[in-house]
Amino acid sequence: MQIDKGESSAIALALETPNCIMILDDFKARKIANQLGLNFTGTIGVIVKAKLNGIIPSIQPLLLKIRETDFRFSIELELIALKEAGE
Repeated sequence: MQIDKGESSAIALALETPNCIMILDDFKARKIANQLGLNFTGTIGVIVKAKLNGIIPSIQPLLLKIRETDFRFSIELELIALKEAGE
């Protein structure tokens, strides 16, 4: 399974760093990290966590900004994130 050099480097570092959480958005990289028993979240997960910790007031404006880029995520993921963030 081919993954990006940056993601493979992040996985290698995570293997050497106990109890870390990686930020991975690529499906293949997440699958490999899962097989290796590594902890990870995605960009949307970080945004939800920031809202829950009071760092940002709302995730919706950020999700709209992200949609304007080439970053892709499903409507289902957006709805789950909004629900988890209490929006």
